[in-house]
Amino acid sequence: MSEEPKSLSNLLLAMKTAYTERETVTFGDIIHDFEDRGYGFFLFLFALPAALPLPAVGYGTVLGIPLILISVQMLFGKRHVWFPAKIRNITIETKSLNDVVEKANPWVRKLEYLVRPRLGFITRGAGRNLIGLAALIMSVSVLIPLPFTNTVPSLGIALMAVGRIMHDGLAMFAGIVIGLLWVAALVGFTIFFGAEGIELFKELIKSFL
Repeated sequence: MSEEPKSLSNLLLAMKTAYTERETVTFGDIIHDFEDRGYGFFLFLFALPAALPLPAVGYGTVLGIPLILISVQMLFGKRHVWFPAKIRNITIETKSLNDVVEKANPWVRKLEYLVRPRLGFITRGAGRNLIGLAALIMSVSVLIPLPFTNTVPSLGIALMAVGRIMHDGLAMFAGIVIGLLWVAALVGFTIFFGAEGIELFKELIKSFL
């Protein structure tokens, strides 16, 4: 029997409430307390800070490694999320975690009006492996500390995660397309224009804004 879709906004608020009385929390605490939420929750959790315009340098580098580990495990069909002790012991200030949740939840609630169970075949079986492969490619981009390599791929991962949680195959597909096209564009500009490719890509994006 398939699991019932869970409200992502409620999951984020539950996470915030769980650590109200603590000054710090480790990744291990979150993994232990929320593991029953599945891969979608953890993909969203680790992609979210890099997808938001937060004033936190280095988020992509720190969060890229957990994203890669999650993606590889999804790709090979592992049932439960596993992290090595070094990652589980990473400490986060509760205030920083709450800031991310508070900034994200209004957007998540708006997104939930659009996301609904549909095209369920994409979210099950081989679809999960497909998420893992796409997320792995995007996670490598997130890990690279260069301009334009973090935000959009992280957004793609987060959108795939929401689709996985809410059983929305269309949201998953949209996340795959957005993230992979962005990564492909970055790689293409770098191959054809060398070290200046990222700067050219930056100027191209600015011309459309």
